[in-house]
Parts: sequence; structure tokens; C-alpha cells
Amino acid sequence: MMMITMTIDWKPVSKNALIIGLSAAAFFFVHAATNKSGFLILDHVNLPIHEAGHPIFGLLGPTLGIWGGTLMELLVPLIFTSYFLLRGRRPERRSAPSGSARIFFIFSVYISDARAMALPLVGGGEHDWNTILGDLHLLQQDTTIGDVVRLLGWAIMVGSVVWFVSKRDRTAARQEEDRLSRPPGRRYE
Repeated sequence: MMMITMTIDWKPVSKNALIIGLSAAAFFFVHAATNKSGFLILDHVNLPIHEAGHPIFGLLGPTLGIWGGTLMELLVPLIFTSYFLLRGRRPERRSAPSGSARIFFIFSVYISDARAMALPLVGGGEHDWNTILGDLHLLQQDTTIGDVVRLLGWAIMVGSVVWFVSKRDRTAARQEEDRLSRPPGRRYE
């Protein structure tokens, strides 16, 4: 059996990008951990993506129409992450901050609300996960499934921050910062 491996050379994370990225992650972690409403800052982006998924996947039938919102919420970040992982052949085009930021979209408390249906919903009160889990005969396990998904979301978010920090190659980043601070048009050896 032949195994295919892919090594990606990442552009080093600069000190400024590290500070901004860690500050944004810390802000979001505090926001997510203390938010009681069930609607996070990122949901302002997720909501239109989710809602667009219903009619798009709905073209393939009513079942996929119901699943379409969740599928789109997973598909869009996957496309963005893939783009940043694979774009260009040169390492200076691959940016760890850009790639890691896209991973944060995978997080939701929507499943846990399937039975209670307490979250304010767009579209007249239809709750996708009430329908999905009901069809799968798993409605009674909504909070357990939601807790597992939430734990997975936190693991992905924390893992993305750890990965982001690991891309801080101090020597390469210092060289990059030095190169950027030089006046254009002059070459130094």
C-alpha cells in the first residue's frame, strides 16, 4: 500500500500576527464561554450561510433541504480552509493566520436546542435539528449530541490556536520582519 504525504511549508507567523491572532482567539473564547444567549458573534456570519444552504440543497429534495443549512455551515469553512491550505506552490503564499481563522466557524449550540426550541429562529420557527433528530429517532439525545458537538468545537478551536502558535518560527519570522522593514528597492546581503 502506497501512502501519500503532503508537507506544507507555511509562511512564518509574525509577532504582530501572533499578538492579534491570540488576542482575537482569547476574546472569542471568553465570549463563547460566558455567552448565555446561544447566539455568538460568529453566528452573524454563520446565519446567512446556514440559511442559504436550505434552498441550495433543497433543489436536491426536501430531506437535503432540511440538512442544507448545517451542510453549508460545514462546507463553507472547509472550502476556505482547503483554499488556504492548498493555495499556491510557494510557502510565502500560505498563511497560518488565514488558515487557522477559518476553522473557528465549526461551533454550534443549535443541536442541544432541538427539543426545547428556545432559540429565536429565522423562518417561522422551523427547527432543523428537531426535524433531523426526530427523523433519526434521536430527539431524546439532543443535549448529549449537542454536548459532544460543543466539546468537539472547543477542541477544534483550541487545536487551531495551538497550531497557529506553532507556526511562529522565531528566526524565520524575525528575518521576515527585517525584510519587510527595509526600504523598497535596496538589496541587502
